[in-house]
Amino acid sequence: MSTTDRHNKYQSPLSERYASKEMCYIFSDQYKFSAWRKLWVALAEAQHELGLKTITSDQIDEMRCFQDTINFDVAREYEKKLRHDVMSHIHAYGEQCPKARPIIHLGATSAYVQDNTDLIQMKEGLRIILAKLINIVSILSNQAIKYKDLATLSFTHFQPAQPTTLGKRMCLWIQDFIFDIEEIEMRIKGLRFHGVKGTTGTQASFMALFHDNAEKVKKLDELVTRKMGFDGYYPVTGQTYSRKIDSQIIFSLAGIAQSAHKFSNDMRLLQHLKEIEEPFEEEQIGSSAMAYKRNPMRCERIAALARYVLCNCLNPAFTAAAQWFERTLDDSANKRISVPETFLAIDGILNIVLNVVSGFSVYPSVISRHLADELPFMITENILMEAVNVGGDRQELHEKIRKHAMEAARRTKEEGKENDLMERIERDTSFSKIKSKLREISDPARLVGRAPQQVEEFISQVIHPLLKRNAHLIDKKLIPSLTV
Repeated sequence: MSTTDRHNKYQSPLSERYASKEMCYIFSDQYKFSAWRKLWVALAEAQHELGLKTITSDQIDEMRCFQDTINFDVAREYEKKLRHDVMSHIHAYGEQCPKARPIIHLGATSAYVQDNTDLIQMKEGLRIILAKLINIVSILSNQAIKYKDLATLSFTHFQPAQPTTLGKRMCLWIQDFIFDIEEIEMRIKGLRFHGVKGTTGTQASFMALFHDNAEKVKKLDELVTRKMGFDGYYPVTGQTYSRKIDSQIIFSLAGIAQSAHKFSNDMRLLQHLKEIEEPFEEEQIGSSAMAYKRNPMRCERIAALARYVLCNCLNPAFTAAAQWFERTLDDSANKRISVPETFLAIDGILNIVLNVVSGFSVYPSVISRHLADELPFMITENILMEAVNVGGDRQELHEKIRKHAMEAARRTKEEGKENDLMERIERDTSFSKIKSKLREISDPARLVGRAPQQVEEFISQVIHPLLKRNAHLIDKKLIPSLTV
């Protein structure tokens, strides 16, 4: 495609801006039609191995020779005439393989190449996604350990709540991504092959080829399945495999979109608070008007793409629900868009998440200041308990703290002054017996509960076994440097 042609037609941002080359390749025409030809080779090989005299080794060698050399222009011309993509590629392949032409696609229907290729693409796409999830967890777990003791203000309803640690907060993000890893691992393990099923799933055409030898037909299914890298096939199908498979896989990807969106929301709020900032390049421009701006554009992009995936996951669900009996063709146009684009969008999301977690900046001084601003209110119950323990009247002391707290809050809100609640309590003689303990009581490390230990336990008991099991997937080269 020339530069002029490229800029005169719509190009999907998913393939042009967001998804990796690896994911784009899996859903490319080259990969797809090479997979079709590999399937035709595998079918001919298996039929030959099972004694079908019609097929010779010379024909198989010829097919294998042109397996990846797709004559796209020829196929395109055939499709204009035949209006059938599979038959067009059969004819195009046959022109390159004149000896094999009579036996290409023997006994098969279109779903043989289309459906099996869809399953191959999804399986390879899931493997790419799994690797990126593993690397996200690996990077975030190192950050969680680093900040396991850093006390930070926690929020419920985005209102200040009892302190936690930054490492513990990161573990909440990690846990969501681990749920996704477990889901994707399950999908990869459970994904089977469509196999060799014929026009309505009964394998009648193959029974005819092998003179009603059912054992050979079953063996044919097994041989082709293994040749194409799958451990098993779906035992019953119509002409197509159940479209529930697409729906289940895309809903699993939507789970990743949920996790990534939640992570991006928290990061955007933290960047507003100036506690954590996503990566910002030296010459990056945050706003065309406001030169000082450092907008969280990476995390905003995560949220935008995640929203697309969450909406798009309904497409395969409706497609699965709308199928008629053994086959209906209203799935084809929809699934050739909705399935690949969900994979590309999730791949783009994970690329950005990897970029963010690999380079965000943490500002402990800001975190400590925000905590200090709210801490006096949070420790009033601790102060009350200590004062009662040394002989104070609980009800009287509660009222004194309440009045001090109300005045301190009014002062910060109406006058914009610092929170002086602790100074007020120190000056109040009712608390003189515990005055020496006030500093100890207000130590943030005493207020985060078991957060540091929870981080350590989570990492040692959950994350380390997961990463050890997937050590072969950890690869620093996966971390993308975003250019757009």
